[in-house]
Amino acid sequence: MSMNSAAAQDTQEVPIAPRMQPVPASPDGEALLDDPQEWASFGRPSVQADAAGGAWESHVVIEGMHCAACALTIEDALRAVPGVARAEVSAATQRARVVWQPGQVLPSRWLEAVRKAGYRALPAMDAMARDQRVREHRKALWRWLVAGFCMMQVMMYAWPAYVAEPGDLSAEMERLLRWASWVITLPVVFFACGPFFSSALRDIRQRRVSMDLPVALGMAITFVVSTAGTFDPDGVFGHEVYYDSLTMFVFFLLTGRWLELRLRDRTAGALEAVMNRLPPSVERRMADGAFERVAVRRLGPGDVVRILPGEAFPADGCLVEGSTLVDEALLTGESTPVARGVGQVATAGSYNLQSAVLMQVQGVGADTRFGQIVALMESASLQKPRLAQLADKVARPFLVLVLLAAGLAALWWWPTDPGRALMVAVSVLIVTCPCALSLATPVAMLSAAGTLARNGVLVRNLQGLEALASVDTVVFDKTGTLTRDGMAVRSVQCRAGLEADEALSLAASMAVHSLHPVSRALAAAAQGAGAWQVEDLREHSGLGLSALVRDAGGLRPARRMVLGSARHAGLPGDEGAGGGQWVYLAWQPEGEVPQELARFELTEDLRHEAPRVVAALRQAGVGVQLLSGDRSPAAGRLAAQAGIEHWRGDCSPQDKLDVLHRLQSQGRRVVMVGDGLNDGPVLAGAHVSFAFGRSVPLAQSRSDFVVLGDDLSLVAQSIVLARQTLRVVRQNLWWAAGYNALSVPLAIAGYMPAWLAGLGMALSSLLVVLNAARLSRGLQALDGSGGAGKARMSVTPAAA
Repeated sequence: MSMNSAAAQDTQEVPIAPRMQPVPASPDGEALLDDPQEWASFGRPSVQADAAGGAWESHVVIEGMHCAACALTIEDALRAVPGVARAEVSAATQRARVVWQPGQVLPSRWLEAVRKAGYRALPAMDAMARDQRVREHRKALWRWLVAGFCMMQVMMYAWPAYVAEPGDLSAEMERLLRWASWVITLPVVFFACGPFFSSALRDIRQRRVSMDLPVALGMAITFVVSTAGTFDPDGVFGHEVYYDSLTMFVFFLLTGRWLELRLRDRTAGALEAVMNRLPPSVERRMADGAFERVAVRRLGPGDVVRILPGEAFPADGCLVEGSTLVDEALLTGESTPVARGVGQVATAGSYNLQSAVLMQVQGVGADTRFGQIVALMESASLQKPRLAQLADKVARPFLVLVLLAAGLAALWWWPTDPGRALMVAVSVLIVTCPCALSLATPVAMLSAAGTLARNGVLVRNLQGLEALASVDTVVFDKTGTLTRDGMAVRSVQCRAGLEADEALSLAASMAVHSLHPVSRALAAAAQGAGAWQVEDLREHSGLGLSALVRDAGGLRPARRMVLGSARHAGLPGDEGAGGGQWVYLAWQPEGEVPQELARFELTEDLRHEAPRVVAALRQAGVGVQLLSGDRSPAAGRLAAQAGIEHWRGDCSPQDKLDVLHRLQSQGRRVVMVGDGLNDGPVLAGAHVSFAFGRSVPLAQSRSDFVVLGDDLSLVAQSIVLARQTLRVVRQNLWWAAGYNALSVPLAIAGYMPAWLAGLGMALSSLLVVLNAARLSRGLQALDGSGGAGKARMSVTPAAA
């Protein structure tokens, strides 16, 4: 019987373990999250430098937040809780990161602080949070439909008043139409406008100002003035009613907010789609051989799980039964499925495409590469670029100025016409809402980050997108960057009495402890470390390894061995016959001249897309340089193959850093591209940096961007996208500023009715999000004509 057909027979009918308990908006519900076993489902131990030992980092989704002022309010509420070390809230993604000390505070305490501020926090990366978001989308759609239907009915009743000649409408008919409009407007006010009023009441109770307060105030004033005109036609406000304006601008606002919500899910939501890639539950084999479905967070090393076709692997592990095709595009950047069979490793987050398999779990949660990717993406999505921080600082004072401007406008018009005065104030309140200003930067940045993530580039530092847009020099490392992430041992030369296999085994005993491409090549050639024990191993950045090595039996004393470049071994070097790289193994007696034991010739190939990438960068006005720790002849030959004019070999990490500082002192904006292993100081010192991350522990990478695959053209295309992103941000900011500069005088002068103000406000926010959505189309190839500052390059993965 096949595994697929047996799946239905040996699976016990047991309840599916929920990923988390529901978290109602009550103290009792929040207390469920105080159980330490629940913490891992929405967070991880903090590794931030500014966090004290034992701190925990949790991620939550915030409900009821619409603007930058809301984000600032939630941050203030969280930071006021004793034991909360850090809080970051993003209005664009509606997510928050909280770093807290378990010994001082529990999740229920800071969740309560969010609730008392008028919002609700749900654990992120949880199926319940996604279901709640779907319900909110449906409610928003119903509000929009009710507002649209009532708007059409009110316009039908208001139309006769617009087209009738004097005397065509009797006073009784006009009152009847007003009453009919009032009745039809009630569902709009008490249902469709509900989010605006509830947010405004929350602001009033908390004695603060958010972007919904002016809007709700405008809606309330319009309804009150129109109701007064309906109940008392001969009174101060009986001259005219504004139900048509009210329903129209509510409909326009809800239309804009709904479309904005959908577009934000499509752009910034790309990050969340990746972060929620793991299944909520999986089938785990029990002691009797049957399978039960359990929550993924309940898995541990040693468990055997069954992964069905179409499911994502919930953890890292080794296949113990079956074979299949696996989609690892998120983890490697390669879109072609790879075959996996018994004894081979499957990684968390990859998809099972073909048949059911059994896997023994080896790593879960934050210990997996997928967990590291999620941690980086969550960190980037909550960062606030410099322009976004400026917009957030402006938001609150601007809202106060909006209220003052509306009050002054009403005072100015009151002696002329009290009804007109209040409607002018309403127009000012609505038209000046700074929603577009607060969305201008974060939506564009997150759209770009989502596009890069889908194409295999992780953004560790969102601020790096701003810096990347202005770079004029790219500095490449050689090994593992311009060359393929793989080297091969071509030949072995040993001293008399030492066999090649024995030399390789001795070298591999040290190399297996390093992730450098040279070390991996030596370890692969030896196919094992052999009978050697390694102690006190040290990795000298850019040079090689040193360690005390003894035979496994301990019959001979340990010897200090060095493995690496000729300079590291203290030996005269020579270039390989075929242009390869020599790696030396030497014994280093204390106080004596090192004695060479063996030398290994390694070869590496230039990436086939490298010449095209270099040409595209130069055509766009970006200078290209090569800095390598290898010998100068090898570095020069590879630079010539890639088309790089400025290069330097025999560089130590300090030499690379000195060259970088010299370029920066000349006013150059430098991006460093390295393998992330021995380039840490250089990557950290550049204005912006890339690391090719196949072999890099992502949590230890010091770069701003991590390229998951092997495609060097992603570096060039990231620069193109960064330039496009900054251009979109500037367009959004200019549009938001220009719109307010034009609309405010018109509203104060009485030339902008309330419905037009609502339309303008909705369109301004919508245009900002639509403009940012252009960045989600993907990494496109554009022909360039050269010249400095050009953002056009002709590199595509297909062309490369």
